[in-house]
Amino acid sequence: MSQSISVSLTVEGMSCASCVGRVDRALQAVPGVQSVAVNLAAETATVTYAEGATTPQAIAAASTDAGYAAQIAQATASQDRAARKIEEAHAQSRRMLFAAALALPVIVLEMGAHMIPAFHMLIERSIGTQTSWLIQFALTTVILFGPGRQFFAKGVPALAKGAPDMNSLVALGTGAAWSYSVVATFIPALLPDGVRAVYFEAAAVIVVLILLGRWLEAGAKGRTGAAIQTLMGLQVRTARVLREGEPVDVDIDALRVGDIVMVRPGERIPVDGVVTDGNSNVDESMMTGEPLAVTKSDGDTVTGGTVNGTGSLTLRATRIGADTTLAQIIRMVEDAQGAKLPIQGMVDRVTMWFVPAVLGLALLTVVTWLVVGPDPALTLALVAGVSVLIIACPCAMGLATPTSIMVGTGRGAEMGVLFRKGDALQELSDVQIVALDKTGTVTAGAPTLTDVVLVDGFERGEVLRLVASVEDQSEHPIAEAIVRGARAEGAAIGPVTAFTSVTGFGVSGNVEGRNVVIGADRLMARHSVDIGPLAQSEGMLAARGRTALFAAIDGQIAAVIAVADPVKPTSAAAIAALQAQGLAVAMISGDKEETAQAIAREVGIDHVIAGVLPDGKVAALDQLRADGKVVFVGDGINDAPALAHADVGIAIGTGTDVAIESADVVLMSGDLRGVVNAASVSRATMRNIRQNLVWAFGYNAALIPVAAGVLYPAFGLLLSPMFAAGAMALSSVSVLSNALRLRRLHPVMDEQTPPQTGAAQPAE
Repeated sequence: MSQSISVSLTVEGMSCASCVGRVDRALQAVPGVQSVAVNLAAETATVTYAEGATTPQAIAAASTDAGYAAQIAQATASQDRAARKIEEAHAQSRRMLFAAALALPVIVLEMGAHMIPAFHMLIERSIGTQTSWLIQFALTTVILFGPGRQFFAKGVPALAKGAPDMNSLVALGTGAAWSYSVVATFIPALLPDGVRAVYFEAAAVIVVLILLGRWLEAGAKGRTGAAIQTLMGLQVRTARVLREGEPVDVDIDALRVGDIVMVRPGERIPVDGVVTDGNSNVDESMMTGEPLAVTKSDGDTVTGGTVNGTGSLTLRATRIGADTTLAQIIRMVEDAQGAKLPIQGMVDRVTMWFVPAVLGLALLTVVTWLVVGPDPALTLALVAGVSVLIIACPCAMGLATPTSIMVGTGRGAEMGVLFRKGDALQELSDVQIVALDKTGTVTAGAPTLTDVVLVDGFERGEVLRLVASVEDQSEHPIAEAIVRGARAEGAAIGPVTAFTSVTGFGVSGNVEGRNVVIGADRLMARHSVDIGPLAQSEGMLAARGRTALFAAIDGQIAAVIAVADPVKPTSAAAIAALQAQGLAVAMISGDKEETAQAIAREVGIDHVIAGVLPDGKVAALDQLRADGKVVFVGDGINDAPALAHADVGIAIGTGTDVAIESADVVLMSGDLRGVVNAASVSRATMRNIRQNLVWAFGYNAALIPVAAGVLYPAFGLLLSPMFAAGAMALSSVSVLSNALRLRRLHPVMDEQTPPQTGAAQPAE
């Protein structure tokens, strides 16, 4: 079976939702292409195709052949796009100012004559109406085929191909107004006396206003990717490395894994690594969102992009280039920003037929006015038809979803919430239940030895020595806690043979010829060990929130050993905040019912599913799913199946790579406050998208009939093409401005949030 490969393209020339649809269809038509996601705001396309069936170059060529130049995105695509948007904004501003300077005399000559009778008489007595029209013709022609040439250069070929877009509508509208005016100016005999008028000012102002909209739009689009630019700005370009014992400044791309890197006070750490010398406080707020610096010394890990404090550090590089945590974060955010949410499917289906429908409506409007309209019917038909063409441009529809996604996911990244999969942004806003793994998620995941209850005839030091020797072979946090506790009491760890680990049950092995079994009551039952003497003690420990394990030596029950995994200080407040948002919270644990219930009472969770083996977490999620969509939060290797199976999987960022790879959302912080913030980012972004869509569709639904003249019979009101152009430009800018409000989204919970205010709603 062929492997699926993804490629990202940068696509130029897209201006509206119809353009997106044409690029999408062109790419989908390439043999071997499996899925396509085109993003108007980012001007990108992400294409998944079967390996060997096609090539990235062939895919890019398909878009180019459709009229939208595409090329394979480079590593600096986001930076290049930002620079391109800045240049585009400058270019559009220059065109707009030039067009406005030429349009001003046209407006004064035509509108001034209409609005001020004395001014009209002045023109008649001085230069005359015909000369005024000739001046307007000259200036408007320069505007249309100078600054406004872009609309004709793109719109006319698209129209000729039978695939009209926004540029086609503008070209048709302004071209119709200009052509009618040219006939009135140079061949007046073709028109009845009552309809002999010029609309040069309408064509000129339409171009000026749309260029104004394009200028504002380009600037706003540049700001939607601000989070990516901020993240890229954290990447260090040079590093001081020890080469042959001497410190040398080298380009970051020249670093190798294992290089010894020196970081001076106040410098940004260039790569991921392990501290080998020095002591300093490191600001990791860009990773975790936490403002307090973290002390780093020998053996501690550091992350590239974080800021060193007042001390000097020497570290060994462990991950460089594209493998660093920061590079992976940037890729995650870019992937999420380019995603197509399910809600976008509805927009795509509408916009596919939108522009052809508008052309049909404009034609119907003209015909209706010519048939039933009052005199001058031809003039009124022209005004109404041009207004329909101009006001119905689907720019706002195409920008409504991707701009909100870009800003929302970017702001989430700044808050330490990474949406690895774009559709998780929508799914998370719809969940009703939050299921939490206990160990490492609700609790610290670093248990400590608390109790050793012995059966008569067994000595504490000997039992701890034997148990710790076997547990030392295990990587489980509880095993590590037992080993640490035993060593603290002076126990010597001995060699082990025949070590066996049974996931969810416990471990066993031989120490100095003695058989040792440590685990849950179900493991004791497997080995036919009678736990009766300690059953009551185990129950009492579990009721106090301890994780209690039985220990048997040579087939005889010897002790019950308890460890306690302290609850994270922020867990209770975060769970209260989730419940305040209307979410049900459940906890899934492999511990006994009594232990799990004790932890649940401490943090305020009502629904507990205890005694669950790792492969049983999936079944537990199915059980919870009967009451609604479920998000699962976990951090361990054994959480990976549940993270993948849940409607949305959220991995605590301090967890394992396997858990993170299985998740839809990754939290850079190590506690549940990130879940609250992730839910708030999701809901705020989806709310913003719906606002944009309501505005975009509502704007067209309301104003197309007005432009067509539906209000004329009752109120004598007919929308001017100039006002139509202004409204169209305002619509796109409004959608972008609304999306940019997400940049002001505040974390619901942060380091300073007291527990009682944890459920506050995010500001937008």
